[in-house]
Amino acid sequence: MKSGVLYKQELFLYRSSFDMQSNEVHLITFFKNKCREHGLRLTPQRTAIYKELIRSKDHPSASTVFSQVRKIYPNISFDTVNRTLLTFSEIGIVSIVEGYGDPKRFDPDTELHHHFRCIKCNRIIDFQHKSLDEIKIPEDIQKQFTVLNKRVVLEGICDKCEKKIKHTFSKQGG
Repeated sequence: MKSGVLYKQELFLYRSSFDMQSNEVHLITFFKNKCREHGLRLTPQRTAIYKELIRSKDHPSASTVFSQVRKIYPNISFDTVNRTLLTFSEIGIVSIVEGYGDPKRFDPDTELHHHFRCIKCNRIIDFQHKSLDEIKIPEDIQKQFTVLNKRVVLEGICDKCEKKIKHTFSKQGG
């Protein structure tokens, strides 16, 4: 099994070497290689699930992926989609974004990045910031735990919800 650093370097090369239109083809190739590397059969259903993830503009839940994949494979079960997404997470193809009481959501972007989560609409927005990438792990945490990943989650109100709030407030004469 390859190290996480090597995997991220490979993914970066796949993502940065090609324009957006051909990017999907190369991500699918990368996906197929990772499945083979981990002994996973390349089924049409697994491929459809992965394609739906990389086409998604947000961080979809298993039920969102299920509803899209079911259009192609009407007999696929929710359990199959959910277990497949969890398997993808185990082999490092996707990351799980915890939903804070909501269903788990899945992120096909495994490169180092951070999230902003809107507390109104639950939208999750990716962002990058070098100083957050280099955040120092406190010594007491390092002594007690093995940190595998650093990701900052900021919470607040997104721009779309902020506009709705301002619009509603101005309509009320505020």
